[in-house]
Amino acid sequence: MDSEMAAALNSGVENHFSLQSNAATDTEQVVLKVPFIIGVAGGTASGKTTVCDMIISQLQNQRVVLISQEAFYHPLTAEQLEKVHDYNFDHPDAFNTELLLSCMEKLKHGRAITIPNYDFKCHRSIKPARVVNPSDVIILDGILILHDPRVRDLMNMKIFVDSDSDVRLSRRIRRDTVERNRNIQYVLDQYAKYVKPGFEDFIHPTKKHADVIIPRGADNDVAINLIVEHIRTKLGQHDLCKIYSNVFVIHSTFQIRGMHTLVRNAKTTKHDFVFYADRLIRLVVEHGLGHLPFTEKQIITPTGSVYSGVVFCKRLCGVSIIRSGESMENALRACCKGIKIGKILIHGEGNSGRQLIYEKLPSDIASRHVLLLDPVLASGNSAVKAISVLLSKGVPESNIVFLNLISAPEGLHTVCNKYPRLKIVTSEIDTTLNKDLHVIPGMGEFGDRYFGTGSRVIP
Repeated sequence: MDSEMAAALNSGVENHFSLQSNAATDTEQVVLKVPFIIGVAGGTASGKTTVCDMIISQLQNQRVVLISQEAFYHPLTAEQLEKVHDYNFDHPDAFNTELLLSCMEKLKHGRAITIPNYDFKCHRSIKPARVVNPSDVIILDGILILHDPRVRDLMNMKIFVDSDSDVRLSRRIRRDTVERNRNIQYVLDQYAKYVKPGFEDFIHPTKKHADVIIPRGADNDVAINLIVEHIRTKLGQHDLCKIYSNVFVIHSTFQIRGMHTLVRNAKTTKHDFVFYADRLIRLVVEHGLGHLPFTEKQIITPTGSVYSGVVFCKRLCGVSIIRSGESMENALRACCKGIKIGKILIHGEGNSGRQLIYEKLPSDIASRHVLLLDPVLASGNSAVKAISVLLSKGVPESNIVFLNLISAPEGLHTVCNKYPRLKIVTSEIDTTLNKDLHVIPGMGEFGDRYFGTGSRVIP
């Protein structure tokens, strides 16, 4: 089951990333992150919402929103309300699918939406309506959410919650009598007349569209945990990390995204920019150090116990690409006491040419592992020149770890294709470069903003 589940989920995830990579690169438009959309279907009271809640509770570092198909029930007319006992709420025509599609289209394009607040007691939408903001993950939950092919095509993952019919009936009776003030005879009549036939005619056939089927619903912790782990992995993995095994993006959390929000904001003061940039740099440096070799070692603790640990690589040095790279030196010194740091100054010549102006490197750099420092990887041309200088000094390519805060896909392609054996560690991969070779959305001229010189913002 595990391998089949992984294969099915991978297919949906690849569709998700293809949407991102095919997004418009017009720098005049807002840069969008395409949400990961999950559809959760199943019979009435099968445990769909509970499954959704369990998934949401475990995706704590992602923005997740749950949208119920029930919000899109057509409001009943006065005539229909008089014969509400004869209204089939389990038929596809009971839902305003066009409105659902319109709302999802807006969410995918980064726009907040307002969805109806459907009241099951009066069978109409009531105020206030619910405002839903764009999110990283959107979960669509509903008995017939997999019925319409247009809705299915929006999804990166399709789940069917499969529960025993007797269990579903008992749950429905409890829900409708307690939460919706229905009498038990009405619930049983509706079940026999509409709910059971609707499941057999419309809901159960959608099971064949599901990528993953969860038997026993919310009681199946193993299946839910597998799904959550897969979602976590794919959300945290940029598509370029699948292409280049030597590219590493530090795990994104709300703390990291909050710091990126501040350093990217054109209105952030120099003091705050430096403060939060230093925090991000420290995280990148710590992560980069984790890619260096180590040796195992046993020590004795003050309690007289044996602790099996590791000893870090001692033959290490840093090299900053002047001038922005110098902003990363303090974090490296704070992590590696007494570390040697060399410098390289490269001058740009047009859009592609780079000329070495100055270099001062440790004389024994060829025998050391090198942490190359530059906060922004844009076109990759300066990085390629700096790496070529290190190689000319005898540094093995595999001994180089290149650290930066943000990387443009173009720069990653340039560096990784030319030097596939070095490692690149970054905190975020941005969308593209504009015609002036500035990273988009980027953070402006990093050196000017950090050191307080020149223009603070790129127009």
